[in-house]
Amino acid sequence: MKGVYIFLADGFEDVEALATNDVLRRGGVSTALVALTDDPFVESSHGVTLGAEAFLPELDIDHTGTTEKDVMIFPGGMPGSKNLAACTPLIELMKAHYAAGGTVAAICAAPGLVLSQLEGLSGVGFTCFEGFQDALLEQGAVYTPQPAVRCGRIITGRSAGHAVSFGLEILRLIQGEETVAKVRHAMYLE
Repeated sequence: MKGVYIFLADGFEDVEALATNDVLRRGGVSTALVALTDDPFVESSHGVTLGAEAFLPELDIDHTGTTEKDVMIFPGGMPGSKNLAACTPLIELMKAHYAAGGTVAAICAAPGLVLSQLEGLSGVGFTCFEGFQDALLEQGAVYTPQPAVRCGRIITGRSAGHAVSFGLEILRLIQGEETVAKVRHAMYLE
């Protein structure tokens, strides 16, 4: 699956979805906000209704030519993370995407609820919202309370307060350090 997609389920965390999207677009990355159904509107955990730009049932799921710069992104929030984790077509797509060489990224509760459904996570470094690490720890993944962690083709973020750091880590993978420095400067993060 080529491209960068942010998957939104009802109850997603506003900041984690939109700050990540903003950072990536500032860095010249084309992203798509994807609803899990064909309903064009998704409601955040704080009652904000957002219009989706694409729909999971309509995505081109051909994995030919997928690289680490093709990224599936999962914002946290409740019950958004639970809704993502319960979406069987999404989880199957994530597994196939990762197996084909794509990157997966999740923040807050989503690493523990969504990414934990991947296999072979022993030794993988990750972060998440405290209390959601157990499913990954049981697989032998290594928890570190950092704002954002990249370990191979898995990128994780700790919480809404670290959404910009999470977005920058994804941007670093896709566009490189020079673009990250430009975006950091433009956002007065220095």
